[in-house]
Amino acid sequence: MPEILAFILLGIYLLGMVLIFIYSLAQGHLLLFFFKEKRNPQPTPSNPSELPQITVQLPLFNEMYVAERLIDAVSKLNYPSEKLEIQILDDSTDQTKELIQEKLKEYPTINFQYIHRTDRKGFKAGALKEGLEVAKGEFIAIFDSDFIPDPNFLLQTIPWFSDSKVGMVQSRWTHLNQHYSLLTRLQAFALDAHFLIEQMGRNRQGAFINFNGTGGIWRKETILDAGNWHDDTLTEDLDLSYRAQRKGWKFIYRPEVESPAELPPIMSAIKSQQFR
Repeated sequence: MPEILAFILLGIYLLGMVLIFIYSLAQGHLLLFFFKEKRNPQPTPSNPSELPQITVQLPLFNEMYVAERLIDAVSKLNYPSEKLEIQILDDSTDQTKELIQEKLKEYPTINFQYIHRTDRKGFKAGALKEGLEVAKGEFIAIFDSDFIPDPNFLLQTIPWFSDSKVGMVQSRWTHLNQHYSLLTRLQAFALDAHFLIEQMGRNRQGAFINFNGTGGIWRKETILDAGNWHDDTLTEDLDLSYRAQRKGWKFIYRPEVESPAELPPIMSAIKSQQFR
């Protein structure tokens, strides 16, 4: 009996080692394509002769400490004002809604559309879907509340849609407070590994990549063709990404387009972020 148990444990151990070896080979494969992309990056397409209409969606829920900063940031987006619509999709139940409405008075010439829901059906996915129903843009950019969009984000990403089969362009997240603590450094390391090696490696070899929930821009037609946002999953961004790519849409990841954001500085903030 002890010998049989020993063989069983040895088998489990060997199986675990094989799985780790296979995973390591897969990561090495991604690393290979990462270096290929670094050595020979794709050339940026030229700007379209006529810039399209764009809607920027800002989903918010009780973000009183960063909502005003986000509004200030998107007000600086470098894009023709007559072709830019900014939707504030506010599901807040605290004083965030009053802060936003007061802040918008500072930008009377910018096309802000304030949409407040009292029924939070579908949470973020539901808010994005409802906003999409009235969005005038041919393209939909999405930023979470802790981001500070680069003023040139739209002009850097729109050229990639010159290919009619490109459905989404994802930018690289960067970190405003990376050096605040050991915790923020570890989070930055993990995110950089994903955005640099995994996203670049997969995109270079033509494999599926995912929209990371923020810091990206969609072709509106792609969202609708893939079945729109679904609220029956906690990962609505990943869900829509794979549905769209299975329909034949191409996704582009561009590491040179940066979307700065704050990392949760303490463990309780991380738990709160993940809970939301």
